[in-house]
Amino acid sequence: MEQNLIKSEIQSRIFTIRGLHVMLDKDLAELYGTETKFINRAVSRNQDRFPADFAFRLSDEEWSGLRFQNGTLNETLSRGKHRKYSPTAFTEQGIAMLSAVLSTAAAVRMSVEIIRSFIELRKRNHSLSIIFKKFREIDQWKEDTEQKLEALFKALSKNDFPSS
Repeated sequence: MEQNLIKSEIQSRIFTIRGLHVMLDKDLAELYGTETKFINRAVSRNQDRFPADFAFRLSDEEWSGLRFQNGTLNETLSRGKHRKYSPTAFTEQGIAMLSAVLSTAAAVRMSVEIIRSFIELRKRNHSLSIIFKKFREIDQWKEDTEQKLEALFKALSKNDFPSS
C-alpha cells in the first residue's frame, strides 16, 4: 500500500471517545490483516498489559453513537458481520502494547505507521490550539480597542475636553 494511502486509511479510523484518540479493534484487525477475534483474544490473554487507559470496551451508548455518527449502522449486514459485544477501543499506548503482543512482522510495521499517525494528529491538534489561542487574543484586543474607542467617541460627543 502506498504511504499516503496508508496514512489516510489510518487517520480515517482514529476516533475521539471519552476525550481520547482511539482506534477500534475491528479497524486494527483490518490494518493488521487479521481477524478481530484474534486481537480480542490477545488482549484477554494479556489483561495486565492493557489497563483501562490503554484499552476499554465501548458502552452500548458510545457504540450506537459512533455507528450512527459514521454511517455504519446497517441492520441488514450479512451473517458474520454483526458483533456480539461492543468493540474494544485502543489508545496510542494500547496500540503500542498490542504490537508487542501481536509480534508478526506485518503487525509491527503497521503499528509503527499507526503510532506515527497518532503523533501527527497530536502535532496538528497542538497547532490548532495555538491558532485558537491567537484568535482569542485578537478577539480580546478587538474588544478592548472597541471599548476605548467608544469611550473616546462618547467624550468627543460631549465636548468633554480639558481646557489648555
